[in-house]
Amino acid sequence: MEPRNFDGDADRPRSAGAKQTGRVLVIGPYLRVRAGGADAQSESYVLRDVEARLDEAAGLARAIDLVVADAIIAPISQIRPATYIGKGKVEEIAGLAKSLDVELVVMDCALAPIQQRNLEKELHAKVLDRTGLILEIFGRRAKTKEGSLQVELAHLNYQRSRLVRSWTHLERQRGGFGFMGGPGETQIEADRRLIQERISKLEGELKKVQATRRLHRAGRQRVPYRVVALVGYTNAGKSTLFNRLTRADVQAADMLFATLDPTLRALSLPHGGKAMLSDTVGFISNLPTQLVAAFRATLEEVLEADVILHVRDIAHDDAEAQQSDVDAVLRQLGINPDDSGRIIEVWNKIDRFDVEQREELLNIAARRPEDHPAMLVSAVSGEGIDVLLAAIEERLAAKRTTLDLSIDAADGAGISWLHRNAEVLAKELHDGRFDMTVRVDETKRDIVVNRFDAVLRLST
Repeated sequence: MEPRNFDGDADRPRSAGAKQTGRVLVIGPYLRVRAGGADAQSESYVLRDVEARLDEAAGLARAIDLVVADAIIAPISQIRPATYIGKGKVEEIAGLAKSLDVELVVMDCALAPIQQRNLEKELHAKVLDRTGLILEIFGRRAKTKEGSLQVELAHLNYQRSRLVRSWTHLERQRGGFGFMGGPGETQIEADRRLIQERISKLEGELKKVQATRRLHRAGRQRVPYRVVALVGYTNAGKSTLFNRLTRADVQAADMLFATLDPTLRALSLPHGGKAMLSDTVGFISNLPTQLVAAFRATLEEVLEADVILHVRDIAHDDAEAQQSDVDAVLRQLGINPDDSGRIIEVWNKIDRFDVEQREELLNIAARRPEDHPAMLVSAVSGEGIDVLLAAIEERLAAKRTTLDLSIDAADGAGISWLHRNAEVLAKELHDGRFDMTVRVDETKRDIVVNRFDAVLRLST
């Protein structure tokens, strides 16, 4: 559905037919920002085309099987404390919602609790803001126990300020995992003490999850397998690339947040080495802070990764703005997005370009600094995957030292230690001794040198 501008003189919408389940009206109340103004330099949202922003909001609604009856851009000059948008626009949207017979109005912005309640009274429909919509999607998509814990924690933190005793009707009382259900949905008593107790319990369970993940990572480090993590804007093609690189069968679909729970698979490198590839949840503009905080246990895989692949949908109209959004979330996690030694930028979906456009894209990539290259790939067709794998292997090898050594075959403990703590590249038995080539982390190099110093020599 093409978004329409709703600035007071838009054409009246056609009359809707019989009421359908899950019909929603999506409103884009975007601030008019003067080009080059101070706000344009400080706010990330101004980098985006308003129609692309509205289309994304409609996509979020469709991601949970809502029927988008209409999507409207409602430009505003300032944010109103009571209803976010002006009184005139509230009245026009109320009329539109009534004529379309919708059950839910989605506001593509962050609403304060009082703004949300006032809009519901004026529009005579349930209102969901961008944060609530994303939380709703995550609640639907979380399949593992860890994911469910994280989503519930984010929900409770979001809902805590929205539980008020003034709502007497059961269907208007908010809580649990659902925002759109009526009577019979999971209820949370409007008692902040009980909510806080539940939050504290969830935080305790998530700490156990973090401890378990640390044990798993320690186990992988002993093997040792290096970790490569995929990050990127939602629907950038991370899961499709994950499947291409690992020959896995992770769900990959052309929708927002198709993948939520993290997945780890073995990654085979060109020269026989192994790494672990981690597929993580996609980022999005204005990602709720509740989710960034709640999903830190999952995103620790990114924090601990040796190499991070920033997957970009280079064919998207808002590719540059999406990159800015991902960089902002990485900074929230304490990761420098400009760390070229750790982050590889992957320009995905080049199969969507014709020959001339692709040549132009190659020229743009060629002009980038040598320490900030861009890998052009198509996760669908496999184009560029070999070059990407070689780049991953090169980055991982740069963080490790290769050593040649000769060990007495009777030194079983030493040989066993090397297999546990280093990557054994070659091993041959000659005259009662093992000639071995191993690759070790810089942190373990001195240990190997001291343990096997009598026969150690650096590889050339």
